This record gives sequence, C-alpha cells and structure tokens, in this order.
Amino acid sequence: MPYFSVKVPKDFKESLRLDKYIASIPAENFGTSMNRSKLKSGATEILLNGKKAKVSAKVKSGDQIDIQWEESVPEDIEPENIPLEIIYEDENVCVVNKRQGMVTHPAAGNWNGTLVNALLYHWGRNAIHQDSTEDVNAEVLAKRRPGIIHRLDKDTSGVIITAKNRETEEFLHDEFLHHNRITKEYIAICCGRPKVLEGRIETQIIRDPRDRKRNKAAVGTDEGKKAITLYKCFATYGPFSLMRIRIKTGRTHQIRVHMKFLGCPVMGDPIYGNFLKGSPFQSASLMLHAYLLKIRLPGQKERSTFKAPVPLRFKKVLRTLHEKYGR
Repeated sequence: MPYFSVKVPKDFKESLRLDKYIASIPAENFGTSMNRSKLKSGATEILLNGKKAKVSAKVKSGDQIDIQWEESVPEDIEPENIPLEIIYEDENVCVVNKRQGMVTHPAAGNWNGTLVNALLYHWGRNAIHQDSTEDVNAEVLAKRRPGIIHRLDKDTSGVIITAKNRETEEFLHDEFLHHNRITKEYIAICCGRPKVLEGRIETQIIRDPRDRKRNKAAVGTDEGKKAITLYKCFATYGPFSLMRIRIKTGRTHQIRVHMKFLGCPVMGDPIYGNFLKGSPFQSASLMLHAYLLKIRLPGQKERSTFKAPVPLRFKKVLRTLHEKYGR
C-alpha cells in the first residue's frame, strides 16, 4: 500500500487545509499526481504530527504529514481456481489456513492470486466488476474485498476467518472491534533470547522517522496507536527462541515491531529482522504463523476455536535447531 511523507517547510507562513496543501505540492514529490478528490477517496490513513487527522485539518510550518492510500482498484476481480486449506465452513463463515505468500485481497502489485480471488471461485461467485461511474471510496473498496474481516501479512501464514454474507461480515467486524471477545495466538521463531521469558509489551506504534515505510515501537508518547502484545518464550536454542504470542490490538506489523522492540526480531523478517552472522537460516522466510483463533460465530453463545497446524517451514527450522543446539 503506497505511503508518502512530507514535512511542511519552516518558512511556510500560511495556515492551510491539509488537502489543499497536499494538492499544491508538485506531483514529482509523491511520484504520482495528487488532488483533493483522490486524497479524500483513496486515503486509508492520514497522520498529522503522528496523530490521525482529517483532510480538513489545518497545517502550519514544521508539521509532519504522513499519508497512506489505496491505489486504484482493478476493473475486474475474477474468481480463480486456487487451492485453499479449509479449516471450517458453514453457511456464514469460511475459516482458512492461509498459506505463506498469499495476499489477502487485491491491492497495488497484487491484483490476482489473492485470497479474495480464491474465495470467489470456492463460493461459486461471479467476478466483481467496477462501475466506471462511481468514485473509489471506502464503501466501494469494501465491496471489492468480499468477506474480509481481518488480514494477515503476505508472508504470515495461518488462521483467517472470512464472512459469506453481509450480516455475518458486520457481526464479525463488531467482534474484532472488541478485542476482549477474541483470542488471536501466533507462534514465531525469533533471533535472540528475551531477558524475561514471559511478559507484556505495551507501546505506541508510530512511523519510523528514519524510514517512513516502516513502523516502530515508542514509549512516553501519545503519538501513533496503542498496541499490546503478550508473549511467552517456551523454548530456546542457542541464540534463537520459540515464542507464543497473543495480541490484544491489531496494528499493522504489530508482532514484528514488538518482537524487534523486545530484541528478538522474527526470523526471516526482511523489514525488521537482523540476521545473525553465520546463522544457518540466512535464507529463511518469515517465521510467523497465526496458530489459533477463538471467536464467537453468529447465533452461538460460546466461542469457537480454530487452529492451523504448525507449517512445514517451522518443522524444518526446529529440526535444525534441535540438531545444532539440542534441548
């Protein structure tokens, strides 16, 4: 998802609406043309000095503006015959063990081969066509992500629940909004050993000022978004750790950012990782897997539990760790 950052010059003398200021900036500063209409319809996150803002917010000299937006969507989203590992399915939901490398829904650079394409085929749905007369707004984007309640990063595998009708979608969205109603548990192989084997990480997650495409954990500030992660290290192998992680909030890259903050970045993480010199896992892919989801389904009083088996890539790495470091 494209992300752009700009700082208002200190010699800027006006107090201007954010959308008007952005529209006045030359296109080459963004790498694409930007106008007020595109900003309003496509922006998924606007931060002014690290805090969520509206397009009508006033900007002044020295302000930091960060914008994340959805690129134009494709004209058609076609059903694709892509194999899915179904964990559970009924008339309302479909729970999938998403494979590593699969994008959740079509977006810039990944217009096909996504979970949405596979679900359309699996559910026997027709292609989704774009009405050329309608603006791309939040409602239109939602229609082009049928059934998607939450996302997993492309290289994170594991449990993801999807809705087969609008009523279920709204019900599950509400469950996810109240994080105390659901349990999301992950497993991760990390580079490093935590000083405390079990704990709680509570920080703000903000944009990394040195790389605005990345996030970082910050304390002692009210900027960004609050994030809470619970972790337990239940095995160590030399300089590596096997972690069980539960998240109480759902921020972008939350686990990856918090494990880096802990000093134990997830193995194979190309953005937040640090590869140990001489490690036999230099070419490892992201060792993060959504292992368990507990959530209440429509019409049920008790929560249902869904699990995705430990993937083969984990078993291979763990086998090597056992051979090299023992237990």
